[in-house]
Amino acid sequence: MDVRKAGRPRGPHSSPHPHLASLSPFLLTCTAYFLLWIPEDPPSWLGALVKCLPVLSLVGLLRAHPGPGGSYSLRLQAALLFSALGDAFLIWPDLFLHGAMAFGAAQLLYTGTFGFSPLRPGLLVPIALASLPFSGLLLQHLPPALVLPLAAYALALSAMLWRGLARGGSARWGALLFAASDCLLSWHTFVRPLAHGRLLVMATYYAAQLLIALSAFQSPKLKTH
Repeated sequence: MDVRKAGRPRGPHSSPHPHLASLSPFLLTCTAYFLLWIPEDPPSWLGALVKCLPVLSLVGLLRAHPGPGGSYSLRLQAALLFSALGDAFLIWPDLFLHGAMAFGAAQLLYTGTFGFSPLRPGLLVPIALASLPFSGLLLQHLPPALVLPLAAYALALSAMLWRGLARGGSARWGALLFAASDCLLSWHTFVRPLAHGRLLVMATYYAAQLLIALSAFQSPKLKTH
């Protein structure tokens, strides 16, 4: 062994990126989900498992390759676990509110994980301009019992989007895709069914979770405006 190489510290911006092969479980479980299409059948534990496996595989990825910021990776794993729990709940229509609560917890974890530096409060303007009209329209189609819970969830989602955009890197694109997926899901569920709606919702959702997980291997954006 070359002791000079063994003792050489990592540079400040280096990080142990996972090899492409490490993404194989995620890609395979996503493929299984879309090929089997089991969650479209009557609710079952098998359907819940198939739906959750891609997100759980990302937890495994982060455990195997925690990246340069260990605590950041751990918080992402917690958010992914809450997301998987939400995925399972949403298999059963009667547990929709439980699913929304689990995803709300995931959004709050993502928000805290992305951090608040740089703050970039100006990002709140386009987020509000996009989310307020959509939320106002959606609320008109919700059952009364869901209005307050989903309004609270919309706030949590908007906060996550703000912090993801501020952080930059793959977190930015993951946050955008997560918001897009939730908008598609809410429209498809409560306003009007979309052609290939479930495919659009789940494709954007899984891509969002992957991009957010990959942010564990990147340094945050250093802009201060």
